[in-house]
Amino acid sequence: MLLRFRLKAFYALALSLLFFSYSAIHAQKADSTSGEDDPATLFARGQDAHARGEMQAALQLYEQAIKLQPELPEAEYQRANVLLALNRLSQAEQGFRRAAELRGDWALPRAALGSLLARQGRDREAEPVLRRALQLNPQNLVASVALADLRTRAGDTREALQLWRQATEAKDATVANWLARSRLERAAGDQAAATSLDRALTIDPNDAAARLERAERHIEANAYAKADEDIRVAEQAAAKGERRDPNLTLRFANLYARAGNKEAAQRSLDTLDEATRKSPEAVALRVQITGEVDKQSVVALEDLLKREPRNAALLARLGEFYRTADPSRALEHFRRAVEIEPRNVDYATGYGAALVQLRRYEEAASVLQRILASAPDTYAAHANLATALGELKRYREALAEYQWLQKARPTLAITNYFIARTLDLLGEYQDAHVAYEAFLAQADVEKNRMEIERVALRLPILRNQINRGEGVRHKKN
Repeated sequence: MLLRFRLKAFYALALSLLFFSYSAIHAQKADSTSGEDDPATLFARGQDAHARGEMQAALQLYEQAIKLQPELPEAEYQRANVLLALNRLSQAEQGFRRAAELRGDWALPRAALGSLLARQGRDREAEPVLRRALQLNPQNLVASVALADLRTRAGDTREALQLWRQATEAKDATVANWLARSRLERAAGDQAAATSLDRALTIDPNDAAARLERAERHIEANAYAKADEDIRVAEQAAAKGERRDPNLTLRFANLYARAGNKEAAQRSLDTLDEATRKSPEAVALRVQITGEVDKQSVVALEDLLKREPRNAALLARLGEFYRTADPSRALEHFRRAVEIEPRNVDYATGYGAALVQLRRYEEAASVLQRILASAPDTYAAHANLATALGELKRYREALAEYQWLQKARPTLAITNYFIARTLDLLGEYQDAHVAYEAFLAQADVEKNRMEIERVALRLPILRNQINRGEGVRHKKN
């Protein structure tokens, strides 16, 4: 999501734009010498208190100045800024409107009013106000940023990008401004996005948001070491704050996991409070990191899926969990994942595997063969296709798949068992005998106990068949 205009930044900008000399106001009241009766003196004292962060004192002084001189737009504007800081939004709105009425050629109160309206979701009201502010002062950063944000929400990428570029031309453009511009350029496929992100980090090399944005881009480019460094710097910068936002911690963990640093991802998750650790988002991420799904975590994952129905990775994770326990449900989850990301080989293979589990072998074989036509080295697709073809009694094709699997992972004993069994079914007893012996030489007594027992029962009979000259030896090319 594009960066929204931050209230804190607005205060700082507003103050920097308006802490000016009050000589013009003082000139209007040059004949007044008493501070308590002089609006210019009261206004100046209000500005001093405002600059020190003494909001209540500043508000009182501004109001005293306005009481003495009701048509004082500068005091109205600063009073509205204080009310905004105190979250008294309706009164702040009235103040900005009053300041704009008193001085028709002044951009600042209009920019502030438009920004406030936009933050409240009142875009139709905000837009003409912001455009008027920019007519009065095309360099007004507050109006440029607020209108850019507004046009982005409206889907007008072209004008939004133009406004962000205008905003970043200002000498006081912030990291957030450059970052928002970079994100929009990236969405528009503009190569300038990288340059804009670099400009943001030039302003503040330790800015967490900019560092995380660059980490995202490094991950997409498979530059995981660079991504890991950016995440680490962002995490250190965030740690300096008074309170860690749990959503930010989740983002750190997510990015670490995507960058392949599962240890750092797990560490970030462990820092979360208990309530956040049990949230669906945190549970989903922990499952992603560990690969372990239990019934308790499935409840959280399904809850998250209700909120994120197009989360393909989540659908696939649940599909994998249900594959043996509830294959129909697994098939549906994988189907939805494939619809969202049709080019994802893993999701398509999961769909094929679920068809195998449902004993829909013809469909499974067709799906898996299509996968292998475009991704011939997909091990899971070969394994499931071998099973489907075997169940369809297409033994010669199944044997070819098992032989591919044996070459891909020669240390896996169970593959030799399936090769032997398939050769046995084809009546190629001598080759089957060799494969059975190869299986027994590799087999693990605990892992392969059931297969070892089957081979032990089969071998005496097989040897007798070979001795009687039964079976055929497959003619090799």
